[in-house]
Amino acid sequence: MKALKGDAPRTPVKRVDYRPPAWLIDTVVMTLDLDSDTTCVRASLRARRNPEARDHSAPLALAGDDLETECVSVDGRELGDDEYRISDSRLVIDGLDDTAIITTRVLIHPARNTALEGLYRSGSSLLTQCEAEGFRKITWFGDRPDIMTTFHVRLEADRETYPVLLGNGNLVDSGSLGGNRHFAVWDDPYPKPSYLFALVAGDLGCREDVFVTASGRDVALKIYSELENLGQLDHAMESLKKAMAWDERCFGLEYDLDVYHIVATHDFNMGAMENKSLNIFNARYVLADEDTATDADFEAIEAVIAHEYFHNWTGNRVTCRDWFQLTLKEGLTVFREQEFSSDMQSRAVKRISDVKDLMARQFPEDAGPMAHPVRPERYVEINNFYTATVYEKGAEVVRMYDTLLGTDGFRRGMELYFERHDGQAVTCDNFRAAMADANDVELEQFERWYRQVGTPVVTVDAEYDEAAGALEIRLAQSLPGHSDNEHVGPLHIPFRLGLLSAEGESLALPIEGGDGTARETHLVELREAATTVRFAGLADKPVLSLLRGFSAPVKIEVEAADGELATLLAFDPDPVARWMAGRKLSARVLERAIEAHDLDREPEAPELLVSAWRRIVENLVESDGDGPALAAMLLQLPTETELAQDYKPVPVDAIHTARDELRRLLARRLTEPLHEVLARFRPGGKWRFDPADVGSRSLANAVLSLLVGARDEQAAKHAVAVYKDADNMTDRFAALAAVVHARLDAAEPLLADFEKRYRDNPLVMDKWFAVQAQAAAGCTVDKVEQLMDHPAFSLKNPNKVRALIGAFGMHNPYAFHRVDGAGYRLVGNTVRRLDALNPQVAARLAAVFNRWADFDDDRKQLMREQLEATQAIESLSPDVYEIVSAALKRE
Repeated sequence: MKALKGDAPRTPVKRVDYRPPAWLIDTVVMTLDLDSDTTCVRASLRARRNPEARDHSAPLALAGDDLETECVSVDGRELGDDEYRISDSRLVIDGLDDTAIITTRVLIHPARNTALEGLYRSGSSLLTQCEAEGFRKITWFGDRPDIMTTFHVRLEADRETYPVLLGNGNLVDSGSLGGNRHFAVWDDPYPKPSYLFALVAGDLGCREDVFVTASGRDVALKIYSELENLGQLDHAMESLKKAMAWDERCFGLEYDLDVYHIVATHDFNMGAMENKSLNIFNARYVLADEDTATDADFEAIEAVIAHEYFHNWTGNRVTCRDWFQLTLKEGLTVFREQEFSSDMQSRAVKRISDVKDLMARQFPEDAGPMAHPVRPERYVEINNFYTATVYEKGAEVVRMYDTLLGTDGFRRGMELYFERHDGQAVTCDNFRAAMADANDVELEQFERWYRQVGTPVVTVDAEYDEAAGALEIRLAQSLPGHSDNEHVGPLHIPFRLGLLSAEGESLALPIEGGDGTARETHLVELREAATTVRFAGLADKPVLSLLRGFSAPVKIEVEAADGELATLLAFDPDPVARWMAGRKLSARVLERAIEAHDLDREPEAPELLVSAWRRIVENLVESDGDGPALAAMLLQLPTETELAQDYKPVPVDAIHTARDELRRLLARRLTEPLHEVLARFRPGGKWRFDPADVGSRSLANAVLSLLVGARDEQAAKHAVAVYKDADNMTDRFAALAAVVHARLDAAEPLLADFEKRYRDNPLVMDKWFAVQAQAAAGCTVDKVEQLMDHPAFSLKNPNKVRALIGAFGMHNPYAFHRVDGAGYRLVGNTVRRLDALNPQVAARLAAVFNRWADFDDDRKQLMREQLEATQAIESLSPDVYEIVSAALKRE
């Protein structure tokens, strides 16, 4: 009997409908006879009725998709077909005693599994991805995170095809079966939900090391990849050891098993998966050397390795009760990852980078058709809620605990959280309670952050009394208009602010009515709809520095003169506030240029912005100023996609023209100092991955892009020379991108050379696809269509889809929104083809149409046609259905 996935569900699952499971599964013993064509899975589940369930007579219901069921037994007796039923992806058995051992034998087909959920083939290997609901594609089970089970797993396979057999936990037995077959038995002593189950079988090489824990235990570290890639595993191994040491030092958390495995694969829907003791990674977050990976790749590997390791406690030892609580593990672990990366790199640059990413990715999500709280209230397909809101905004919510309680208070809260809930599946409320109780504070109002939808706004009005030398600041908070916000009320917002003199001097003053302490930065806790703070003793009207450190995930609305923004950009001691001031000043200049474009007149010269950038550049040349990494962040304009957030309808062509012309103007006005930076800040000697060299390369390459984009002849020649002579991928690829995106004559020869050098490296070829897909030209649509026929491209490989189609649709608005709709047709057709292969990846790609209703009538109609054509597919997956149907409701 075969369990087929039922018709795509259309009814949302709601958080308020959560009920404890009727049955618990204490242990499962599994035997998998592994083969890429057909794998036989035998599973014995020791089940018992849940005393906390509402219905103590409920039948046992197990989840399963695409399983060929050969037999079902209860307590050793095989059931007849009339003693159980299979329908709607459920195996149901009635009339059981309070405890039972349920044994099933099913057949599955890994080679046919293009969705990459459950057990699937990647190259010559077999591996799994079970989060969120992939385990039900392996065997019948209570596949939900609040069923915590100990797993005992036996793997059997052909020794020649699959010499490496890996599972969760510790290896307790292995040996030969005869006939060139062998087995391995893995036992995980820690109860876990089924989404953390993992196995890997393949012919893989291994890089080994040992980590000695704080208590003196040796932990074997093993990272696996194809044999030819063993030389690219050193950075991943060093990153893992750094993460383990950091977690012990900062949180007192020690690894709890004897071995820690990481396996790299080129076929993976997401970045990586934290399966207990057996992390499975997208290869792009493992493989690296200076010739094939950029500095950004090295930083991402360090961060993602750490993220998955940190999940061992924040996600595995303590997991989420249900999928609505996903941010409990992901938001918390992203915060921990960000703090780790800040300690490994520049804290200021890392914080700006995180805020920039939040504004670019999460703010639009907050304003889009799929807007949801960090703890969603409903979903059709849970895979659609692995979002920037759950992850990155969730991390900002966790960061606010740290801001309000302090580093020591936050650690006390973490310690109480683990003391109370180790080995449990819990909720966001449990985490908040631990933070409150450990610090003897009240955090009831803070719970509203988990319910509110959209980006809150803090409106700031300041009134300076010259005669009294006093400044009164009124901070009013509001939430976007959304039905879920009707009964939320004011949030508890930690809001950092400071004052500067008109000359840029930082002012240390007390807040009237406060504790009397004069501070340069004050933390004001906003709890009411409006809050007023007052400063006295001022000689002149000050400049406001708001939301320092980006202390809360909110937008600020404030009247600030261009001169005040320029002062903040030049002198604010808070790097994030400086960056935000520069971003706002640039956006204001571009807004005026867009308006001038609409009126067919010349925009006014942006003298304040030019002067501000000149100061940053000249300070670097003269005295090392801000440091090259921070300067590289400050010398950036908002992207076209970021600028489009403020418009409806979006003036696609005007935004592109205004930004392109401003970049050229800045490059021309600052040519001499920019060339000095270019000469000074490209590191000499052998390539090294350290913060100083990374910062210098970042600055040099940002300046190179700016000059080449302005058609600076000297810079163009320099870019070609850098490409040819570079001893590292960071510089070579930056030079290539500068030439390609400036559409210079040298672009095609360099692209051909790059392809020849790296045609056998799939990760580097992803860069080759992406750099062409992001060229802002009308002909890019045609180029992308041609590249889809390239031998290195495959629609079945998520990395390739992201590199080519994703880069085009998500990061090239000028070409994607080509007026004839060719870009929309390209992406729409790809979504519909991909949905039959890999719904998860198709759904993420379909989200490029989320803002369709915010464009001019012609583009709006063309995008609507693509959405409607997708929605009309009879067999459309729930993943894509949820995205498309939400988008079509927007107008």
